[in-house]
Amino acid sequence: MFDNYKFIENLPAELPEIPPDSIVSRQILRTNEMTVTLFGFASGQELSEHTAAFPAVLHFLAGEATVTLGSERFTATADSWIYMPAKLPHSIVAHKKVAMLLILLRG
Repeated sequence: MFDNYKFIENLPAELPEIPPDSIVSRQILRTNEMTVTLFGFASGQELSEHTAAFPAVLHFLAGEATVTLGSERFTATADSWIYMPAKLPHSIVAHKKVAMLLILLRG
């Protein structure tokens, strides 16, 4: 039988309270193929430009943020979805309280 699945009924409810002026995260799943992390950004918080060694997917669940991918900027809101290849410079600035799922693809 299959016993390696995971079901989460309400993903945003998995985030702890987001204190003002902070970013919180909670690892949801880690396997050989991927790491899934839920992030919460207080309004005004940002992740400065960085890169990841693996391809990644960002799925915005709530809020509003500016996402910079390379030299292009996008506004991400609830239900925005982004695929990023490995080593793409990127940054995030939250304009409203944000809940975001990061899926880092290792496999």
